[in-house]
Amino acid sequence: MTSAWVGERVRLRAIEPEDWEAFHSFDEYSEAVRNGHQLHPPQSAARARKWAAELAEQTQGLDDMRLVIATRDGNVPVGMVNTHSVDRVHGTFAYGIGIGTPHHRKGYAGDAIVLLLRYMFFERRFQKAEAWVYGSNEASLALHRRLGFVEEGRRRRSHYANGRYDDEVLFGMTIEEFTERHVP
Repeated sequence: MTSAWVGERVRLRAIEPEDWEAFHSFDEYSEAVRNGHQLHPPQSAARARKWAAELAEQTQGLDDMRLVIATRDGNVPVGMVNTHSVDRVHGTFAYGIGIGTPHHRKGYAGDAIVLLLRYMFFERRFQKAEAWVYGSNEASLALHRRLGFVEEGRRRRSHYANGRYDDEVLFGMTIEEFTERHVP
């Protein structure tokens, strides 16, 4: 049995100041970081500490939130998920997710996405979720398809990183599609 914030593999929780070290290590150079939204210059440990402390002090919104993805057993940070582009008039929202490279392909992202969608659909009354995935991110494309997202569109050559242009693929899932696939 899962709760609103605890799934089979992960728990979603607020960031704590001591999480800085995990997230600082996730920012170290890797292919995943290199192919992310934007490549940032290296940050100091002091800056990472300040970032985590500032986030820990912020009040989370009910609809716009940033949550740590932590292991269910052990509560170790493995990534982060956030909601954005919230439209209460039309009942839609988008989300972004990032998993630290050492924690890839362990089922954490899929579990976190299902938990987030369950909350947004059944507690906050949204009717549709959207996610943008880079066309070269085969693992994320496969994950979203496996979860039951529908490919709704493609923005060609809209992202530049690592010396190349990449497409962005728009995925969407309605509450009905989620319920059919993820609610017993």
